[in-house]
Amino acid sequence: WSQVVSEAEKIVGYPTSFMSLRCLLSDELSNIAMQVRKLVGTKHPLLDTARGFVYDSRNNLQMRGLVVLLISKAAGPSTADRSFQHNMVSGIYSSQRSLAEITELIHTAFLVHRGIVNIGELKSCDGPLKDMQFGNKMAVLSGDFLLANACTSLAQLQNTKVVELISSAIGDLVQGIYYENSKSSEENCLTDDIGISTWKKQVFLSHSALLAKSCQAAMELAKHSTEIQDMAFQYGKHMSMSHKLHSDLQPFVKGSSSDTMAFSLNSAPAVLHQEFLGREAWIKQIRELQEAIKAGKGVTSAIDLCRYHGKRALAALERFPASEARAALANIVYAVTRFP
Repeated sequence: WSQVVSEAEKIVGYPTSFMSLRCLLSDELSNIAMQVRKLVGTKHPLLDTARGFVYDSRNNLQMRGLVVLLISKAAGPSTADRSFQHNMVSGIYSSQRSLAEITELIHTAFLVHRGIVNIGELKSCDGPLKDMQFGNKMAVLSGDFLLANACTSLAQLQNTKVVELISSAIGDLVQGIYYENSKSSEENCLTDDIGISTWKKQVFLSHSALLAKSCQAAMELAKHSTEIQDMAFQYGKHMSMSHKLHSDLQPFVKGSSSDTMAFSLNSAPAVLHQEFLGREAWIKQIRELQEAIKAGKGVTSAIDLCRYHGKRALAALERFPASEARAALANIVYAVTRFP
């Protein structure tokens, strides 16, 4: 994955970790960073999010913007828009680069907002109550600041359809995260009866909609046809579904039997395992669930589903001309659909 990302960044002209650098180095955010330092010594999740801006070992943080830039370069200029090719750098319009930054800012804003803790569930070892309350305020305000910057930049693109697409993606994110939080707060969430079709809808809202609609918006900015826009949407949707499935599978496909990686009971292998096993048996096996999933059909089915979405993403790419950018987009799919 790291190699694929590194090679893809060379194709689009610069490392995507610099995309939101202008915002992150602004005076306003510098002040926020100084305030976040007060949380050092506590276990507030905003600290981990802040560390991720500087270093992310999984190289996932800027993946969305990178894909937007690659799909823009893979599609190239539209035949209906030849007059504006002088605005292109490395085969990408400046408006498409702005869109990639906007996509990353929106994603980062929601990452920050996710770092709000439930004060009622805190333990004494997490840190002083006043510090945790302060951390929550900073998570809300700094996330809102990033989102406001993204919306301002979005308006400056002066394209009504693109504004509608990205605005709807923000709405999808809110709906998806709200559903996740409402379920996680329920006492019976361990035995929540979720089918794979429901899982797909939830994952699309909370993980895929932003990338899919950003890819479509990038094609709209270059005045590509409706068909090309749909293919870009399909690539973004299915590649991000594969990416989420790949992430869900990691606790179950790692080689060590003593692996204690945390996993969600709403992850794809768990949901598929529940469907195969049946509701009553699922409830009985809750305490031994991780080992049961490893031995059952949930993992292999989730791998198959991951590869299915990968094939759909690759099929969408076939409408784009052969190029380095298209090959990089294909390599991203190969990276998230490969298992030991």
